[in-house]
Amino acid sequence: MTPNEAPRSRAAGAPSDHRHLLDVAGLEWGQLRRLLDVAGQMRAILATPERRSDELRGTIVATLFYEASTRTRLSFEIAARALGAELLSFDVGTSSVGKGESLVDTLRTLRALGADVVVLRHERSGAPWLAARAFDGSVINAGDGWHAHPTQALLDLSVLSARIGGADGSLRGRSIAIIGDLLHSRVVRSNLHTLIAAGASVRLAGPANLVAGFADLADALTREARARSGDAAGSAQLVASIDAALDGVDAAMALRIQRERLSGGEIDSLEGYRRDWGLTEERLAARAASGCLVMHPGPMNEGVEIDADVADGQRSLVLDQVAAGVPMRMAVLSLAARGELP
Repeated sequence: MTPNEAPRSRAAGAPSDHRHLLDVAGLEWGQLRRLLDVAGQMRAILATPERRSDELRGTIVATLFYEASTRTRLSFEIAARALGAELLSFDVGTSSVGKGESLVDTLRTLRALGADVVVLRHERSGAPWLAARAFDGSVINAGDGWHAHPTQALLDLSVLSARIGGADGSLRGRSIAIIGDLLHSRVVRSNLHTLIAAGASVRLAGPANLVAGFADLADALTREARARSGDAAGSAQLVASIDAALDGVDAAMALRIQRERLSGGEIDSLEGYRRDWGLTEERLAARAASGCLVMHPGPMNEGVEIDADVADGQRSLVLDQVAAGVPMRMAVLSLAARGELP
């Protein structure tokens, strides 16, 4: 599976039941609306004095992260505890993985220890599909390589739906810019699926060396969504500049420059990147809609892809995104345990 491939089916090569969340490719608005509704039920639980339920009492949730994480890992762990599950937090760095143990052997070990759900982050694209074939519980993709980050896309959708969505929560008639290192971003690939399905018009922009293949991907996903949902579907297009991306948009998302994935030469300098592609208040005030909101999936390089006064300012939904991770991941865990994921 190549990073910019538009999947022909959302679960190609994976079990056909509804225990796993491997991707959001191919989900329709009605399915996304159900996930948003269940996340709303989870927010109601978190608003009670107890802040928890016993829905997953007796269930063991294992977090298996081969890459570093703060927001995703912590919110999954808080979500599991809020549902009454037992948590098995697997430390890859001090495990037998360092001795050569394979992903499949690790999954077999976790299952033998009683794990029912594995939340997996892996540097290899496609690893969650392998895991779903090897593990007879539930597998939740918490990010695989450059390919997908489904729960991030779902929580981003929940924030946008609440803040700028229509009466049905959809984003029809809304425009959203996603700007930055598209090439290495699993977040943008998942967000494209959910935002188009929700009816949004998405504009993509970034340095030429960091947007390779995205014009074709945007066209392919738009055609597929229109074939499924007609005029209710949104669209995506790659534009040439940040000014074109921001023109009149209702929300703008900055993506992190993933310096750990750069091979050299993709950008001239961090200062030059901010000058040409950074989200600044001046740029937003000049180009975006007056109430334009700002997002970032984190972690942020403040002063590079986004200025500190924007990230911390009145436009910012960054902390809303962090907070939305817990109820959305509670919803995913709950539906996975019931075998009711879309």
